[in-house]
Order: sequence, then C-alpha cells, then structure tokens
Amino acid sequence: METGKAEIYHEKQRLQFCLLHSLNNLFQDKDAFTRADLNVIAERLHIDDPNKGTWTPLSAIFKPHHNLLTGNFDINVLIAALEEKGKRVVWHDRRNGASTIDLEGSGNELMGIVLNIPVKKYVGLWRSRHWVTLRTVGGVWYNLDSDFSTPYQFKDTEEVRNFLDYIIAAGAEVLLVMNNEK
Repeated sequence: METGKAEIYHEKQRLQFCLLHSLNNLFQDKDAFTRADLNVIAERLHIDDPNKGTWTPLSAIFKPHHNLLTGNFDINVLIAALEEKGKRVVWHDRRNGASTIDLEGSGNELMGIVLNIPVKKYVGLWRSRHWVTLRTVGGVWYNLDSDFSTPYQFKDTEEVRNFLDYIIAAGAEVLLVMNNEK
C-alpha cells in the first residue's frame, strides 16, 4: 500500500474529552460515541455502584466516573463503552514490555491500543492523564493522539514497540482492545 492513500479519521482535542476522541479515533468514526453516550455510561456506572459515596455540593460537577464540565472520563467508562461495541480490553502487563504484543495481527484479534499517559502541564503545576489511540489503518500503524494536529505514521512495528516501551517506562498504561470475545 502506498503511504498517504488511506482515509484516516482523526479527532482533535477539545477540553478534556480525550477519551471520547480516542474512542472515535479507534473506531475511525466521528459518530462511534458522543459526549451524551459517555455521560449515560458514566451515570449508569454510578447508579450501579454498590459503594456509592455520600453526596456533597461538588458531586454535581465531579461525578465518580467523569467531570461534568470538562468531560474527563475514567477507565470504567472506556471499558463499558468498548464492551457495548462487542470489544474487550486486556490490560498489558508492563513487566513484559511491548515485545509481547502481537502488532502484526496474526489472528486479527488486536483492534488497537489505547494508552493512558501521565502528562504535566503549566510548568508541572497541573498533573493529569491523557487517553491516546494507536491503531492500524490500511496495514499501517498510526498514533492518533488528539493533541496532534495530524496523525503520526509509524514507519514499522519496531518503531511502535520502541514507542510503547518508552511510554511504559514513563508511567503509561497500555490497554489492548481486542476484536473477539473470549
């Protein structure tokens, strides 16, 4: 396949909706999920939680699984959203490194990779985490980070592995999104 021929959907960062952007980038569809869809999932998770905390005035904004104003969603929302689409999430054991991930796609089981990366902003005063999607489009691996102006095309799977090893060492969590259910 020639480089640049594949149509790549790349949603860019808005507020703290990086989980929404990551999911839409993963599915290569701007309508895979909406903010309302993720709010419903987060609310359902809260209602179903047997260990609900007590309500405070801040509870109206800072919900257990997301921030109502900024849209910052947590891992529980990611897993529930993917399960709704018939996908499953496998948390990659960081002790194994990236060499144990089947990036070549034998068995077509791996749909993509979602990363949760620690970030520091405003000269280190603001610490947060950022959701990022890596996936193949047309047989080529891309970093579809919503903070990027355009997707980053990896030259080969070795570069993907090097990148994964680097971010794992920096404290990132690697979540493998699998096509089939087991």
